[in-house]
Amino acid sequence: MKTSNQDFKKNYPSFLEEEIGIPEPENALFHIIPVPYEKTVSYGGGTASGPLKILEASQQLELFDGFSNPSLKGIYTKKPVFAENIDSLFELIHNEVTSVLSLNKIPVILGGEHTVSVCAFKSFLKNRKKFGIVQIDAHGDLRDEYEKNKFSHACVMKRALDMGIDIFQIGVRSLSFYEKNLRESLNIKYLDAIDIYKKGLPENLFSFDFPENIYLTIDVDGFDPSVIPATGTPEPGGLLWYDGLEIIKKIAREKNIIGFDLVELSPKKNLHYAEFTCAKLIYHIMGMFR
Repeated sequence: MKTSNQDFKKNYPSFLEEEIGIPEPENALFHIIPVPYEKTVSYGGGTASGPLKILEASQQLELFDGFSNPSLKGIYTKKPVFAENIDSLFELIHNEVTSVLSLNKIPVILGGEHTVSVCAFKSFLKNRKKFGIVQIDAHGDLRDEYEKNKFSHACVMKRALDMGIDIFQIGVRSLSFYEKNLRESLNIKYLDAIDIYKKGLPENLFSFDFPENIYLTIDVDGFDPSVIPATGTPEPGGLLWYDGLEIIKKIAREKNIIGFDLVELSPKKNLHYAEFTCAKLIYHIMGMFR
C-alpha cells in the first residue's frame, strides 16, 4: 500500500506542547523528527499517520513518568519530513540528523515505515564514530530485497550490515530461512522473544563485545499485540510493557544511546491507546538518558 504524503501535510503539534510549550532548540536535549513516510508496507498500511497521532497523543501524558520529569531535559519537535522517494528521504533525513548532531543533541525519529531508519543509520555513520544498532522488532528485517526492493521495510537491518554496522536483535519471533542462515553465518547477536519467555532477561545484555555508542531502533511490533496492537505486521508472543522498559533501561545503563527511533505504528480507529502507548514509551526512554 502506498499512501500519499500530501494527505498528512497537516499542523503537527510539538511533543507535550500543551504542557511544556515549544522550547528553543538550543535548550532541548531531544529533537524529535517526524517522518510520515510509507512506500513499501506489505500487509497492513497506515504508518504515514503514525507520527502525527503520536504527537497528538503526547498531549495527554503526565509530566511525571513514575520516576522523574524527562521534560526538564527539553523536548523540541522539528517540522515533519515529507519525501516522495527513497533518494529524497535519504537527503532530507541526513540534513535533519546532521543539524541535530551539530548541536550535540539527541535525534528522535518518528516513523513512518521502518525504512526511515536506514536513512538515519547512514547519517549517523557520516557524522559519528563507530556505533552499533540495537533493534527491538518482531521480524529480522534481514532480507537482501523484498518485492524487488532493497529499501523495503523488510530489508532494514541487512542494509545496516552492508554499511558495516554491528547489530543486536531483541524480541524477534519471525524469520525467513534466508534470515536464519544469515544470522548463523555472520554470527549476528540476538535475544529472541522465546529466549526471554523461557529464561527471563539476562543480568547483562551485552555479555559480548559491542560498540559503546548505540542507536536504538524500535519497531512497535517488537511489543506484543496486547501492548501495541496497531501495526501492519503483528506477531504474537512479543515483549510485554515492563519487559520492554527493562530491556531499554539495561541498554541505557550498559551503553551510551546516541539516538533512537520508533516506527511502524499504524493507527486504527478506536484503538487510540496504541499511539498513547507509543508516546509514553518515547517519554520513558527520554527519562533513561544519563
